[in-house]
Amino acid sequence: MPQPDIPILKRRALTLGMAGVGAFAFWIFGLPLPFLFGPMAACLVGALIGAPLKGLGQISVGARTILGVAVGASITPEVVGRLPQMAASVALIPLYITAIGLVGVPFFRKVYGFDWATSWYASMPGGLQDMVIFGAEAGGDVRALSLIHATRVLIIVTLAPIILTQGFGVTLDNPIGAPAAELPLHEMFIMVGAALLGWKGGERIGLFGASILGPMIVTGILSMLDVIHFRPPAEAILTAQFMIGLGIGVGYVGVTLHELRRDVTAGVIFVILLAGLAAVFTEIVVFFGLAPGVEGFLAFAPGGQAEMTVLAIIVGADLGYVIVHHLTRVMLVISGAPIAARLIRLRERQSGTGEGKDQ
Repeated sequence: MPQPDIPILKRRALTLGMAGVGAFAFWIFGLPLPFLFGPMAACLVGALIGAPLKGLGQISVGARTILGVAVGASITPEVVGRLPQMAASVALIPLYITAIGLVGVPFFRKVYGFDWATSWYASMPGGLQDMVIFGAEAGGDVRALSLIHATRVLIIVTLAPIILTQGFGVTLDNPIGAPAAELPLHEMFIMVGAALLGWKGGERIGLFGASILGPMIVTGILSMLDVIHFRPPAEAILTAQFMIGLGIGVGYVGVTLHELRRDVTAGVIFVILLAGLAAVFTEIVVFFGLAPGVEGFLAFAPGGQAEMTVLAIIVGADLGYVIVHHLTRVMLVISGAPIAARLIRLRERQSGTGEGKDQ
């Protein structure tokens, strides 16, 4: 549905207002993760009823740097020393991606009739923005990719806390960080500098996922050098949750009934298939003693890196283990994207030639 011609600032103000109301409502009624689920639910409802919502652009991207700093601050000599112990479960990631591709591409291609480019990039559990960009370059359906990946993230973020609490018996009240008033002021200034340097420096050199990976790398180095000793303050982590929830809901702005029936439904069914694969690989790492259940689940959950970082912090999981696996998955998906694009173009040309001969 077309959006009314309303100035962007007013649309963003409306979006912030709805997100704030959602967070407040979830907090008042004691619902879980109010700063994540509240904005997500409010903006999702607003998007579905046609409210003229608008994402916050670079502000939302900048909020992700908080998570990069949080992960980087968790990279200590002890975590680095455990990397060889993670090798066995990390080695499962290529198999995991292969299994996803073998299931996902035929599903989107044969069941829903998407072209090869859309089918491939809809299947790959990379970052939403990355998969949409690479899919567009390969000639895929940008809108379908956006909705399919938004649906994947929405469902995973919604169900993962339920699985963690009901299936693994953990709570969602792990301290996410000390209040800003309790942290050394000079370290918070260093964190801000690390976030900006990592983010913008990463963009300058073409680093994928620069808003998270850049700050993570810079902060990780500072942590290893014993310069940073704390995660970002709790207020900053809550802000990152708020922006993530808002962004997921806004992803459905302008959705049509046709897109709900086709793209969103395809995304829902594919998440069910992904959940089965994730469960198998989680069972493998737990059965062979490669990781506890919570860490294994979060490491192989097909959600976005930012969202899984938030959940790992909230439940007090081993952040280093979870992030190493997600980084490996993302790097393999991203590095394989250009190869996939060339193969897709070659296949499309061959299909076109074959059709011409038949005619």
